[in-house]
Amino acid sequence: MGLFTPKAPVLIGVDISSTAVKLLQLGQAGGRYRVEHYAVEPLPPNAVVEKNIVEVEAVGDAIRRALSRSGAKTRFAAAAVAGSAVITKIVPMPADLSEEDMEAQIQIEANQYIPYPIEEVSLDFEVIGPVKDNPDMVNVLLAASRTENVDLRVAALDLGGLGAKTMDVEAFAMENAFRLIADQLSVPKDAVVAVIDVGATMTTLIVLRNQRTIYSREQVFGGKQL
Repeated sequence: MGLFTPKAPVLIGVDISSTAVKLLQLGQAGGRYRVEHYAVEPLPPNAVVEKNIVEVEAVGDAIRRALSRSGAKTRFAAAAVAGSAVITKIVPMPADLSEEDMEAQIQIEANQYIPYPIEEVSLDFEVIGPVKDNPDMVNVLLAASRTENVDLRVAALDLGGLGAKTMDVEAFAMENAFRLIADQLSVPKDAVVAVIDVGATMTTLIVLRNQRTIYSREQVFGGKQL
C-alpha cells in the first residue's frame, strides 16, 4: 500500500532569465492545477547574460528574496538550462536493452556528438518511443550540457536556500508544462501546437505534435526590443 514509502518532495519551479528570477509552485484542486506560491525578483544588470549566469552570488540572493516573498515552504526546486547550452540528439537503440546497458551505450554514443571531453559534460537520456516501422528499436533522446552550466544553476539555487532536484532543458520544460494543462485547454492530443515564451531579451518557440516537440528555436529578441 506504500504506507512507508517516502512522499516525493514538493518542488518549486525556478526560472532564471537575464532580468529576473521567477518562482512558481503549483497545487491541485478538483483535478485542476492552480498557483499556490509565486514571486518575481529583479536581477542586477549583467548578472545573467543571454541566460548564462555571470554573477552566481547575485542570482542566489535574488532567489532567496523571491523565496521569502513567495511564502513557499518547500526547499526543493526544479530549474532548467537554456536550449542554446544543450546538445540534443535522437539515437535509435535496441528495445530490449536494460536501463544499465542503455546508459552504457549512451556514454559511447555521446562521444560521437559532443564536441567536449565527456568528463566535462552532464548528460541524460529518455526513451521517447518506438522507431517507425521497426518495433525492435526505440528512439532515445540524448541531452548533454557542459557541467559548468548545470553547476552554476545548482550553486545559485543552493545560495538561495533551495536544493536542485530536477535540472531540465527550457524547451522540454515548456513541453512538460503544456502537457500538464493540455486537458484543461481541450486541445486534441494529435494537434500541432506552438508554445512561445517571450522574455525580456530572449524568445523561445517550440512546436509540438502529439504533445512532443518537433521543432524548437531560441532567438535573441524579447520585450526590451518591442
